[in-house]
Amino acid sequence: MKNLKYIVVTLLLGALTNSSCTDYLTVKPKTEMTQDVLFSTEGGFEDALSGVYIQMKGANVYGQAMTMTTIEYPISSWDGDALNTTSIPYKLARFNYTDAAVENSLSSIYSSEYKIIASINAILDRIDENKEVFKTPGVYQAIKAECLALRAYCHLDILRLFGPIPTDVNTGNKLAYVTHLSKTPNALLPFVAFQEALLKDLADAEALVKDVDPIVSNVTPTGTYFANRNLKMNYYAVKALQARAYLWFNIKDKAYECAKIVIDAKDAKGSPAFRLGTATDMTAKDYMLTCEHIFGLHYFALYTMYSSLYANGVLRNGTTNAVINSQLYGNTGTDIREVNLWELIDLPHSTLQGYVLKKYKVDDAGTNFKQIPLLRISEMYLIAIETAPLADAQALWATFRTARNIPVTTLPSDPTLLQNELLKEYRKEFYAEGQAFFAYKRVNAPQLNVLFVPGEATLNYLIPMPKTEAINLN
Repeated sequence: MKNLKYIVVTLLLGALTNSSCTDYLTVKPKTEMTQDVLFSTEGGFEDALSGVYIQMKGANVYGQAMTMTTIEYPISSWDGDALNTTSIPYKLARFNYTDAAVENSLSSIYSSEYKIIASINAILDRIDENKEVFKTPGVYQAIKAECLALRAYCHLDILRLFGPIPTDVNTGNKLAYVTHLSKTPNALLPFVAFQEALLKDLADAEALVKDVDPIVSNVTPTGTYFANRNLKMNYYAVKALQARAYLWFNIKDKAYECAKIVIDAKDAKGSPAFRLGTATDMTAKDYMLTCEHIFGLHYFALYTMYSSLYANGVLRNGTTNAVINSQLYGNTGTDIREVNLWELIDLPHSTLQGYVLKKYKVDDAGTNFKQIPLLRISEMYLIAIETAPLADAQALWATFRTARNIPVTTLPSDPTLLQNELLKEYRKEFYAEGQAFFAYKRVNAPQLNVLFVPGEATLNYLIPMPKTEAINLN
């Protein structure tokens, strides 16, 4: 294990003075310094936390694997490797978790998530003892809150991927909830103990940041740290993450309460802080609907990533629009996702075409829509619709469907039918965002309800623990 006297961080280049997020993650090369030096100033803590956000953009986590690629393979979002029986997408689509390449892919996610957590814990292990270095009002509280919530975010995804199905918590892996840097192995916790640790982190984060976050108070902050709160783990992102976590833990009244706080949030002008995107946003080529982002990552290389994964057809579904339009959207002809989010391209070195997702498409390297969403207001609507009293749920459902330009329907009163209706929306809404697999797993959806799974596959939500559980921090 790496000598714990050191931490690798990626430093920001210059102050975050631009109100646009386009310069948010311009970085210098990695720099190694002792923790004593790094955490001797307020700026050092800020730089260390910026390094955490940069880690989260890695290809083994939210830059690809936990959004667009690996996490989408078990639900067969892409068919580019449909005939390549040796490929990871082919094997994951058939839930072959014991294949060596698949094991390595999943192990990379597992270790990368815990490495992010280690970087977070390095900050948290020092922040209280060095509290006196913070000179800007609110920055100590905000950084500590962000760290606690980010730790919860990563742990929740580890639990959702490698842990039990919530409807049967006694079957499946126990996992470690890691709160300190240590050479001592961490205990593997039962589901309930893991849940308690995660919810405590979120409660502590909320208490710290609620009264200092400008996104809530609408007060112009001093200093530069509070710039770009819309992408960082802000107060509303904490509430949104609480809603997601409470739903996973089947605490539905709390899930509704938290989701509704985010839905009802207002900005300084009294307008919704986060609004559902519409056809107008799509027309402006904001295909990822940045107005909906409660928390996300500014991804400077999005143009390059789109070119390598989508524009050349590596990630595609079908050679025409027939399957996506009919099976995913129901051939509405009006749904803004159906009409705007996909296009046919000519596949390189082939006479065939491929139907590819435009969600992450940017027209050129200078476009402003370079974000990967990790929490969106549309998810809060779906959580609230599932957990609200029926009349309130119907009103939210009407708002959601109107924004997507599809007819308003009456919600089923039967819980199973309601669940099936919402699963369809999770599949449409979060394509290539990594949330659909978790939506299916949370309710233990039967194979019949999981769109695109091959007929010969045997559905299995229980992913084995990586064989190598020790995490090398180098």
